[in-house]
Amino acid sequence: MSYSKQQLGRILAIDYGKKRVGLAVTDEMKIIANSIGTLHSREVISFLEKYVSKENVECFVVGEPKQMDYSESESVKYIEPFIKQLKKVFPDIPVKRFDERFTSKMAFQTMIDAGLKKKDRQNKALVDSISATIILQSYMESLNNNTDAVSVIVQ
Repeated sequence: MSYSKQQLGRILAIDYGKKRVGLAVTDEMKIIANSIGTLHSREVISFLEKYVSKENVECFVVGEPKQMDYSESESVKYIEPFIKQLKKVFPDIPVKRFDERFTSKMAFQTMIDAGLKKKDRQNKALVDSISATIILQSYMESLNNNTDAVSVIVQ
């Protein structure tokens, strides 16, 4: 079975915050969602330029914060300019939005389930990194992309 470059592209998820940005990426076969860490928001575009120069990124998935009634949250005011910049810098890579409600709570629960100590659970960078991984996993599941084989790796 042969794969085209498009089929072997990675999906990169971004949990964009005013100060910190969590990042996660799939493997080329889009089976595993893996955290690649957290950066300061001003470092993200530079990091992505380097990453995309080395890896085939098929699309970006940016978390879309919504209120419980599905209206936009206040954080849209700094996420929208980021998305415009992302589209400008990477015009050939589609940017998709995905509902990120509850990902911080799910990330916190993941840390509890993993047995992390209270001090470690207070690490907001770790929460953002796990949140990006959850956004990516949820996006992949929404595509029905081999959902039985989807795994999450938290580093």
